[in-house]
Amino acid sequence: CQHATLDQHWLASTMSDYRIALPLGRGDLAVKTWHDASIQAVPILAVHGWMDNAGTFNRLAPMLKGHRIHALDLAGHGLSDPRPDGMRYHNADFLDDIYAAMQHIEPNNGPLILLGHSLGAGLLMLLAGIFPERVQALIMIDGLGPISAEPSNYATDTRTALEGLMSYSPSRKPIASVEQAVAARRQGITGMLSESASRDLCERALIETEAGELRWRTDKRLRLNSLMRFSEEQVLACIEAITAPCLLVTGDAGLPKQLGKNKPRYAARLSHFGRLEQVNLSGGHHLHLDDCPEQVADAINAFLA
Repeated sequence: CQHATLDQHWLASTMSDYRIALPLGRGDLAVKTWHDASIQAVPILAVHGWMDNAGTFNRLAPMLKGHRIHALDLAGHGLSDPRPDGMRYHNADFLDDIYAAMQHIEPNNGPLILLGHSLGAGLLMLLAGIFPERVQALIMIDGLGPISAEPSNYATDTRTALEGLMSYSPSRKPIASVEQAVAARRQGITGMLSESASRDLCERALIETEAGELRWRTDKRLRLNSLMRFSEEQVLACIEAITAPCLLVTGDAGLPKQLGKNKPRYAARLSHFGRLEQVNLSGGHHLHLDDCPEQVADAINAFLA
């Protein structure tokens, strides 16, 4: 994979196991699975973080023995379809998509185990409170809910979002090689990824055009400021409505280190859980993929047992 042309091994490794057609013509979600057809355990629905994809669970999922795991690519991420032209990305719309996946995996409203990282942890946390009867357990990896908005900042935040859309350009330059893409993805606002972890994410984040050019699949609109955020009161109401046992796994160089001025707010969120177990491990934001997937798996397996 030294050149723009992707070899067959690379293409095969990015093939999705199945797709879910979203209601109202919103496109398809791609789902990567790990499971043994003989397993009858409660399914695990897994959701990745912002700008990542289902490849974030490549190392963790095989170590969660005895479970069927369905890892989504959120809209605009990985192999899933982007939002239709002219649309933004809002967290509330992701809730629609994940609920559609819940109905597809368990059409008879059966229970699910929810496993999320970062943004995915926050979205699943909200859904665990919205549909408490559907959730057997909630597992959050270095994420404790969405960024909430201060009502007093509404005018300023909305102006930033509106002006950002006016200056948005969808154009993108082609990528010279897979190696260049892997090097670029190693950079992140939450710290550096290893080359191997970056490659796991890049496998579902790149596409070769008909002209033979290599480009990012990940929708550039995901970087636009949102017009809509949840209030802190809404987030706390969802936490209080959760009835399932919950596990929060963090890296000591991840969420706890990055909270800054948000420490009091997140401490308040922790206090609103009825049944929460916390495990802090040595690692960064992608500890389940990069730093210590074995230890993360041990913590999850012990929790589910």
